[in-house]
Amino acid sequence: MRILVVEDEKDLNQTIVQKLVSENYNVDTCFDGKEAVEFITLAEYDGVILDAMLPEMDGFEVLRKIRANGINTPIMFLSAKDGIEDIVRGLDEGADDYMVKPFSFEELLARLRVLLRRPTSSRRNVYRCGSLSLDVGSHIVKRDGKRINISAREYAVLLYLL
Repeated sequence: MRILVVEDEKDLNQTIVQKLVSENYNVDTCFDGKEAVEFITLAEYDGVILDAMLPEMDGFEVLRKIRANGINTPIMFLSAKDGIEDIVRGLDEGADDYMVKPFSFEELLARLRVLLRRPTSSRRNVYRCGSLSLDVGSHIVKRDGKRINISAREYAVLLYLL
């Protein structure tokens, strides 16, 4: 399972990554919101652990941008923002779960397992490069959300390049 951890506190980020790696997850990591959007749109993840308070772009804006792009990867907020209004906002904007810091690693791992058990349409084989997407299952190619009709040979070359 491939997980992205988006946490700007470098020590906490490293601790979370070490714990996830020890549980046999493949983990990528980044430290700000803009970088998170790039990671999530260019690679396919099974799940994302996202802080709400990030430099460059907050976690709520990251969530809005990726959901607007049709990316349905399961996302769990892990944040010090513990107000009911923040939790409700995160869930209403498309997060699948919300945990408040400080937290227990056992609970984090249990919630992550639950998140990853849920069926999701994002678990398709879709390659992305900028605004170009190629869905291997349906053989649909899109640029800026508009379908592009290409020949079988063009499709094969594009798949190879992506």
